Amino acid sequence: MSRRTRVLGIEGTAWAASAAVYDSEADSVFIESDAYQPERGGIHPREAAEHMHEAIPQVVEATLEHAKGLAERTSAGQQASPVDAVAFSRGPGLGPCLRIVATAARALAQRLEVPLVGVNHMVAHLEIGRHTSEFDSPVCLNASGANAHLLAYRDGRYRMLGETMDTGVGNAIDKFTRHVGWSHPGGPKVEEAAREGEYVDLPYVVKGMDFSFSGIMSATKQASDEGVPIEDVCYSLQENVFGMLTEVTERALSLTGSDELVLGGGVGQNARLREMLAGMCDQRGAKFHAPEPRFLRDNAGMIAVLGAKMYEAGDTLALEASNVNPDFRPDEVPVTWRDGEDVTLGQEGDRIRGAEAVVDLEPERGRVSKRRLPKTYRHPDLDARLRRERTTLEARLTSLARREGVPTPVVYDVDTTEASLEFEYVGDAELRERLRSESVRDVGRHLARIHRAGVVHGDPTTRNVRVGPDRTYLIDFGLGYHTDHVEDYAMDLHVFEGSLVGTADDPTSLRDVFREGYLEVGEDRVLERLADVEGRGRYVGG
Repeated sequence: MSRRTRVLGIEGTAWAASAAVYDSEADSVFIESDAYQPERGGIHPREAAEHMHEAIPQVVEATLEHAKGLAERTSAGQQASPVDAVAFSRGPGLGPCLRIVATAARALAQRLEVPLVGVNHMVAHLEIGRHTSEFDSPVCLNASGANAHLLAYRDGRYRMLGETMDTGVGNAIDKFTRHVGWSHPGGPKVEEAAREGEYVDLPYVVKGMDFSFSGIMSATKQASDEGVPIEDVCYSLQENVFGMLTEVTERALSLTGSDELVLGGGVGQNARLREMLAGMCDQRGAKFHAPEPRFLRDNAGMIAVLGAKMYEAGDTLALEASNVNPDFRPDEVPVTWRDGEDVTLGQEGDRIRGAEAVVDLEPERGRVSKRRLPKTYRHPDLDARLRRERTTLEARLTSLARREGVPTPVVYDVDTTEASLEFEYVGDAELRERLRSESVRDVGRHLARIHRAGVVHGDPTTRNVRVGPDRTYLIDFGLGYHTDHVEDYAMDLHVFEGSLVGTADDPTSLRDVFREGYLEVGEDRVLERLADVEGRGRYVGG
């Protein structure tokens, strides 16, 4: 920032009534918080709003007094206001809580005669990680109570690369802990119990860079009801859920070519999740940063820091335009305050390091060798099962797709013990490097053909499509499976369109071409279900 800026931030999306002052010259943050603690069960919206109504005035006044003290020490009382702006969380979150915070922010801005800044809570989680790490253009995993998603900066916005398809990671864990009678929040109790546990099999569901927690939540409840030791259930719950998050994060790094990762959200306080992410990054030569715990849980410090950046960029609100948005998605926010470059698409030569495997290209022999690497962050039993199953599925479904008229490489050899395969060399580049309309249209046609055969690809990203002068090939069917559910077909389309957002300069026009190609072969009902998938309200709370 070009000059000293002080911003008072107010946070209150769900459970934490919080206020903070950020001083840009000292790069210091003072935070005052009062968290709502339900007597039983999870967060009750009415009780949370009542708590917010009582606590916000107190934490704001305490923080304002701190700001006044800073101003007196540094400007000899000459400054008209102790802060330059007031920032507040506009969403996503619980509507009644957000409205209380917005009302307090408007009143304070008017009282101090300073501008008002509206901050997206989830972008603030990302930006506090970028600020404290000093990374330029990282991928961000946001893992909080009601949210779980991956973001990266491209073309002036933070783009959604992957997300939960049902519930946030913290809420998913809380559903299990409420089932066994534990009080809110459940995450720390699961982490404590897991220290004494042993591994048992539970569902593990990733869909490209998206993921689902509903299956594992049902399985954990059933396991505890059937007498599986609670320590084992908690241990395995963490290993699977955090393994899923780490895997999709590695896919995002692989897709974008980024070598920087930041973590955001309250679930990021879990030591096992941080250990997995750090291990994954170390294994692939990437840098990892998790902010200190006070910046991971819901807090006004991140609101104040991002508010200061937005204020410096002139991104302020008129009072009459300061409405809240309970469903405020991070990819709806124009990023006005940063100079960082877009995520980049790395060039890798004849050895490609994907999210799961090392692939050696031998075009002179017409061969490709692929080996799924052991993942040190995953439990050995889970890792061995996934590598074996995915190698088998990749060989089987690659051949099946060819029989359905979809261009795929010929499978020459499979070794499930070593999790390795040998394929025909096809195409001469990944689709992400040559995003032409006709190739994207081909992908739509190809997915429609395998869907008609009752198969989903599972991970149809712009990295898992090869292009040549006159053909477009689908590769890497390791996450594929047989199904007759239209929801699964729609998810294939959702995954591919998400990868377009992460790699294309003009994803909207390419998305339209992709859908046109799909409808040339496939069914309208799949696109209708895709609209349902995209319209689900997954961004509630923080």
